[in-house]
Amino acid sequence: MNEYVIDIIDETELLSEEEQNLVQSVLETALDYESVGGNTEISVTFVSDERIQVLNKEYRDKDRPTDVLSFALDEGDETLDHPEAPHLLGDIIISLPRAKAQAAEFGHQFERELCFLAVHGFLHLIGYEHESEEQEKQMFTKQEDILQKHGLKK
Repeated sequence: MNEYVIDIIDETELLSEEEQNLVQSVLETALDYESVGGNTEISVTFVSDERIQVLNKEYRDKDRPTDVLSFALDEGDETLDHPEAPHLLGDIIISLPRAKAQAAEFGHQFERELCFLAVHGFLHLIGYEHESEEQEKQMFTKQEDILQKHGLKK
């Protein structure tokens, strides 16, 4: 069985333990779905709109809040690999207010939106993009497959 470390940090202090556990569980499913090896680490941080706006401006030069940001740590650098060293995938930052607003806007459960954003961020960490129509279709199909495994319907 694969060993994953998924650090959940709720800077807002608004998520329940069950919601945090659900995000962790769906990311474990995503890691298995994408056949990411064991001894892998990811961090997920839930923040305010103000905090994600600062990060979005600093790293993407976009001075507005967004729903999710991903920061890959290893970017495929094989020279850092050591047999016992954990595979550090990166960080996912999610705006909790955006997740709540989007769940209401799209007419689905808040938990589904949380998991959608976490899986979306994860797929970016492992190299998926949605710059073209074909890339978007591939990425969003994978997201839905992973979410369906958890019964998180639209």
